[in-house]
Amino acid sequence: MTITLPTVPLPATINPWFAAAMIAAVVLTSTTGEVLTAAAMKSIGDLDVIRAHSGLKGAIRAVLTSPLFFAGVFFLALAFFSLLFALNHLNLSLVGPASASLTLVTNAVAGKIFLKENVDRRRWASAVLVCVGVYLLAH
Repeated sequence: MTITLPTVPLPATINPWFAAAMIAAVVLTSTTGEVLTAAAMKSIGDLDVIRAHSGLKGAIRAVLTSPLFFAGVFFLALAFFSLLFALNHLNLSLVGPASASLTLVTNAVAGKIFLKENVDRRRWASAVLVCVGVYLLAH
């Protein structure tokens, strides 16, 4: 038995600014969601300690009463639907690597700025290499 997937023709030419905006929407909403979720988890504290003290219900309550957590989930949902929109209009071979790799770069920047994380030279060097790779992919 052979399964054939329907093929949908993509437009012959897509405005590069439109493509960049779609990928940027995926990257920015994903990074925002991940930063907010990480900030929520850091503000909640160690879930193992909470669970040991208050049980599983206490750990779940700690997460579900965090507004930052729900804001993060909201932005991650926006990122998912932005990705679906981009995949509907662009090739997977561009959207997948570009959005994934640029999200790594923006996460490093956002972690440094908003979460005050220590981002060492090796991570910055890898972020630069990712940017070079995305540039080569797009051209």
